[in-house]
Amino acid sequence: MTATSQSAGRVLVDTPRPDDVGPVYRPDRRSVNWWLTALVAVCALTVLIPLYFTVVTALKTPDQLGGTGFGLPTSARWENFAEAWTLTSFPRALLNTGLVTVGAVLLTLLTNSMVAYAIARNLHRRFFKGLYLYFIAALFVPFPIIMLPVVKQTAILGLDNQLGLILLYTVYGLSFNIFVYVAYIRSIPLELEEAALTDGATTWTVFWRIIFPLLGPMNATVGILTCLWAWNDFMLPLVILSDPSAQTLPLAQFIFQGQFNTNYSVAFASYLMAMAPLLIVYIFAQRWVISGVMRGSSK
Repeated sequence: MTATSQSAGRVLVDTPRPDDVGPVYRPDRRSVNWWLTALVAVCALTVLIPLYFTVVTALKTPDQLGGTGFGLPTSARWENFAEAWTLTSFPRALLNTGLVTVGAVLLTLLTNSMVAYAIARNLHRRFFKGLYLYFIAALFVPFPIIMLPVVKQTAILGLDNQLGLILLYTVYGLSFNIFVYVAYIRSIPLELEEAALTDGATTWTVFWRIIFPLLGPMNATVGILTCLWAWNDFMLPLVILSDPSAQTLPLAQFIFQGQFNTNYSVAFASYLMAMAPLLIVYIFAQRWVISGVMRGSSK
């Protein structure tokens, strides 16, 4: 709508500005959703309280463990960490866990993304659609059902070691990873691949030069989930590993707890040392994952 006015023999025409489109809703930044805030606070306490209890217990002497256990130590006993470092063979267990985790993450990202790309771009074909449904159905198969056959097969093939763990983490994560990868790949425009193929690129080149870099948000998500799983997993190392020198951190903690179940200070110090590396990695990686997902949502 325009308005005209005459002043000193001139006609002034007021044209609407591009941003003059009526009232714009602006949320009140001062308002607080107290119910949601209370829920977040309660969820945070369920994590912070056990973490606080672990830290203060790891710094206490056995004489200070009385009462509720939430009191601060009168004097920090850092020797608990030195004892836990020695008694749990922490450097060796940490190295074994790191090798398995890094190997599982790298192999998962390389292989699962390729399988998902092949399925996503051929989902209109009956074979690939059946393969996709087959992988999704594997999500509903509990591990204890197939545990004994897997243990026997790995022993026969000589894979009852770190390499076998890496392969099992890669295979068992395939179902969920394909589920998230396929949905994301199908949102990538086909025109990008068609243009590269027209210029003479092969399918292999298209995947590594175009598709794989665009999978950054999903690679971050899958990598972090695989890292958390491989680092904290207890069941697979327990039933697969046959060499005591190849035990991972969860196994070392389990054996240590059975031997020194009354020395809570040293036990909690060992728990804190096992948790610290992954906690540090997750603090930094979580920000990268969230930013990657936000970039992916604006495609």
